[in-house]
Order: sequence, then C-alpha cells, then structure tokens
Amino acid sequence: MSTVITPPLPSVPTDITKADQADPPEVSLMQLTAIDQAEVNGQPIPCRAFDPEVFFAETPADVEYAKSLCGTCPVKDACLTGALERREPWGVWGGELFVQGVVVARKRPRGRPRKTEVAA
Repeated sequence: MSTVITPPLPSVPTDITKADQADPPEVSLMQLTAIDQAEVNGQPIPCRAFDPEVFFAETPADVEYAKSLCGTCPVKDACLTGALERREPWGVWGGELFVQGVVVARKRPRGRPRKTEVAA
C-alpha cells in the first residue's frame, strides 16, 4: 500500500481590511456646513423633523406634500446640488422629485393614462 501525502493548503485571511471595504458616499463640505449652520441657528430642517418615508412616497399627492415641505428648508439648494452630484435614484431632494437619477416635474399615478384630459 502506498501512502499519499498532501501538502497543506495555503491559509486564506478571514479578516477584512479597510481597503476591502466599500467607501461611503462622499458628502461635500458645503452640504455639511449648510446643515450644521442651520441647526446652530435653530432653523428646522424638514427631512429631519418629519418621517423620512414622506420624502420617498408613492402617491402623487404625498410627493407634492414632500416637495412643499422642502420649500421652507434652509439647506434646499445644498440638498439639491448634492442629490444631482450623487444621481440619487429616487425620492424628493431639495424640493425636486428624482426618478432613476433624473429630476421629473410630476409623479404619475399608477395605471394607464386617461384618454381624455381632466380639468384640474
């Protein structure tokens, strides 16, 4: 009978180094400064005061409500700029609705479009 000797397998490191981890999305200094300054001045920031689900709503009425909340936000411009830079996939950012990374004017309701226009 012959004996087979197998060499040991190379060890595989199990710890994850910092280089292997994904970098968090970058936030510009302008955005952080605007938010910090608004909080220091006591100005309310709607996305922090209201339920975040409001800004990712499905119905057109809820989307319009979220956009109206952004109207009084002191960091609206910085928020919109950051969302455009990051190409946010969806939601209300800086008072604008994003769908697939692009700003759209209005959210369409579910279902087929009407064949005739309805007076608003």
